[in-house]
Amino acid sequence: MVAQLLGLVFLFLPTNLVNFITYAVEINPKWEVVYQETSVYGVVGKAVILECGPTLPDMYIWSFTMPGTEAIRAVVYDLGKGERIQQLAQTLGQLTVISNSAAVSIENLPLAAHGLFTCQAFYDIEQEPKVFYYYVHLTVRVPVSKPYLLMSDVSPVEGSTMWMRCNLENGTGPIQYVWQYETRSGNISAFAQGNTNIINVTNINRNHTGWYRCVASNAVNSESSNRLWLDTIFGPDIPQIDVTPYSITERGYSALERETVSLLCQAQSNPASQYVWFYNNSQVYTGSQLTITKILRMHTGDYACLAQNTYLNTRSKKTISLTVYYPPDGSPSCSVEAALNYTALRLLCSWPGGLPSPSLHWTGLVNTANTNTAVLLPSEGLNSNSLFTCMGSHLALKQSIECSTRTYIPPAEPECFAYVTNNKQYLMLSCSWDGGAPKALLWWEGPDGLAKGGEENSNILILRYGTARSGKPYTCHAKHPLLVQTKTCRLTLEAPVLLTQRRVVSVYEGSDVQLTCNLRANYLPVSEITWFNNQGVGVLDTSKYALLQTSAWANLTVRDTDETQDSGEYRCSTSNAVGGTEINVTLVIKRYPMPPNVTLVKVMYNSRQRNEVELEWRVENEGGGGWTGFILQHIWVSEQPGRRGSNNDSKQETEERISPPDWYSNIIQDPEVRIYTVGRLTPTVTYQFRIMPVNHRTVGHPSAAKTPAEPRYNVYPAVIGAAIGGMLFAAFLTALLLVFIIRNRNNNPRESYT
Repeated sequence: MVAQLLGLVFLFLPTNLVNFITYAVEINPKWEVVYQETSVYGVVGKAVILECGPTLPDMYIWSFTMPGTEAIRAVVYDLGKGERIQQLAQTLGQLTVISNSAAVSIENLPLAAHGLFTCQAFYDIEQEPKVFYYYVHLTVRVPVSKPYLLMSDVSPVEGSTMWMRCNLENGTGPIQYVWQYETRSGNISAFAQGNTNIINVTNINRNHTGWYRCVASNAVNSESSNRLWLDTIFGPDIPQIDVTPYSITERGYSALERETVSLLCQAQSNPASQYVWFYNNSQVYTGSQLTITKILRMHTGDYACLAQNTYLNTRSKKTISLTVYYPPDGSPSCSVEAALNYTALRLLCSWPGGLPSPSLHWTGLVNTANTNTAVLLPSEGLNSNSLFTCMGSHLALKQSIECSTRTYIPPAEPECFAYVTNNKQYLMLSCSWDGGAPKALLWWEGPDGLAKGGEENSNILILRYGTARSGKPYTCHAKHPLLVQTKTCRLTLEAPVLLTQRRVVSVYEGSDVQLTCNLRANYLPVSEITWFNNQGVGVLDTSKYALLQTSAWANLTVRDTDETQDSGEYRCSTSNAVGGTEINVTLVIKRYPMPPNVTLVKVMYNSRQRNEVELEWRVENEGGGGWTGFILQHIWVSEQPGRRGSNNDSKQETEERISPPDWYSNIIQDPEVRIYTVGRLTPTVTYQFRIMPVNHRTVGHPSAAKTPAEPRYNVYPAVIGAAIGGMLFAAFLTALLLVFIIRNRNNNPRESYT
C-alpha cells in the first residue's frame, strides 16, 4: 500500500509552479490530496526553516525543483525507518531535520537553494491514509556589498557638468540609492535618492566642493561607500586689497612714514591664486601680502595686485593709490632751564622735522608758530610745582600733541658723603641735590680756602689720600632759581672708631668662639677691617679661623680652641683717609677639671692562647662625676727566648719588637664602661697595662701598670696523659724495629765477610 501511495504522490507532482501567493486547496472526499503553498525568504549565508505540516507525519518526502526546470529531485525522506538525506542536499546548504517534526533547517544558505521545495506528508497510513502536499517557495536574497563611488571628474571646473555612479558587486534587487554630501565642518545631508545608481550634476559651482558618498539598500541590509572628495576648480575673482593700518583719503589710502604697512591681496580661487604685486607698473613682490617695514615718503604711488589661477590660466587685477605722510618724529620736547645766574627761568619747546613744519605754542603764555619757542620768566611770583604746557599740531596728525614741563624745588636736602678710590690715591667728597626742575647749582668750600666751582645737580671735590683735615668741616652750597636763600650741607672727616661686645672672652678648650669688631658710624668709609691672631699674624679664612665681615663689621670665629695655641690677645684694625685705629680682644681658653683617679682591679688572660686580655677597673668617688671617658694603654715589656725573628713572625711585628717600646692606646668614649677586652696580642710577649681617665680634653693620672695574670687551670691530668702517650708511642716504635730486623737478617752486611 505504501508503494501505491508513493506512486500516487509522484504521479500528482506539478511540473510548473511560479505563483508565490500562499493559498491552500483541500479536497473533502476521501482519497483526495490536500495542497498548501507558502513563500519563505532567506539570506545567503544565514539559516532558514522549511515547515512540513503542523505535526509529524508517518512518512514524508522532501524534494527540490530549480527555477526554470521541471525536474523534481528528492532531498530527504523518512518512510518510517528514520530520515535519509540525499546527496543533492549538500548543494543546498547544511540541511538537517528538526527533531519530532518533518521541518528541515538549512544553515549557511547558498544561492543555489533558491527554488521550490515540496514536502509530501502521509498520515494514518494503516487506517485511513491522508496525503498532504506542502509547496514551499524559497527565495534566497543576497545582501548588498559595500558600494564604491565613481565620479566622471573629481576636480570639475565651475559651470561644467559631471556624473556620479554608485557601483555594487552583489545585492538582490530592488536596490535603493541615497546620495550624501558632507561639508568641511562635518555636516552630512542627503541631496538625492532613487533606484538608479547614477546621477548627473549640472552647472557645478564652488559650493559643491566637499565629501560625497552613496548608500545602497535592499530588503536585507544597507551599506555605505567610502567618501570621495569633490574639488571644484574656479577663479580667480576680482582681488580685494586690505591695507593695514587702515587710513583712507580722497586719493586712496595713506600711511605715516616709518610705520609698517601691510597690503593683503585676496582673490577667491581653487587652486589658490598666485599673486604678483606691481609698484608704479614695476613688479616688486610675489605673494599675497606685501609688507613695507618703515615705509618712507618715496614709497608714495600706485600699487596693483594681479591674481592668477595657473590651472585655468585665468587672472584678475586691482590697483590702489597709497600716499605717505610724515609728521615730525616723536612729539614736542619741553624743558626748563635756569637763566640770569639762577634768578629766572627759560621755557623751551621744540619739535623738529615734519612736512610742513609743526605749529608750536605755549598755552596761556604766547601763541607762535616758530619751531623753537623760548619764553623767559622771572622767578618772582612763581610757585614750586608749576606746570607749563606746549601744544604741537601737524597735518598728518588727527589731533594735537602736547608736552609739559614742571618746575619744582628738589624734595630733599642736599646730601654730602665721602668715599675712597680703590687704589687709595684719592678721597672724593660728593655733594648732590637730586630732583628739581631746573637743576640746582652746587659748589664746595673747605678749610684753608679750599674751593671748587659750581656744577649742576652734583659736585665732587677730589683730595689726595691722607691730606684731609680731621675735624674740619667741608661745606657744599646749593642754589635753585625758585629759592631766594642758598642751602648747605657739611661734611666733617674723622678717623674710624672700633667697638666690640666683650674685651675679654673666656671659653673651655675644644669650643668654637666668636670675636666681634664693629665700626662706629662715621661719614668717611674705611678701607677694610682686619683681624690679627695672638701671634700678630693677619687672619684669613682657614680650617682654624672663619671670617664673616661687611664694610661696617667683621666677626672672627676661632674653631676647636686650644689652651696653648689660642689663648692671648687678638687685634682688630682698620683705617680711612684721615687715620687708623685698632682694638684688642683677650681670649682666655680654660681647661676642664682633672678627672678622678682610676685603678685597675683585674688584668688577666682569658685563655691559654694568651692573645686576649680582660681588664676591669674602678673609679674613685664614683658619685662625684667629672670624667667623659678612658684611655686604656698597653706596652711591650719582654718576649720568651727563641722567638725573636722566627719564621712565623711578620716583618712588621719583628721591627716593632726590636724598636723601643711604646704605649698603645684604646679610646673608650663611654664613661659607664668598667670592663674591656684587648685582643690581637702576641702570645710570646709580656705586656703591661694601665688606664687613664679623661674629662673632655683633660687627661688624668695613669694608674699603676700591671702585667696580665695567667688563667687558672689543673695541670696534673695533662701530665699523666702525656706520660702514658709517650710510653705507648715508644712501644710502638720498638715493635716496628724488631719486625724490620727479622725480615732483613739475610741481608745483614756482617755475613758477607765470613
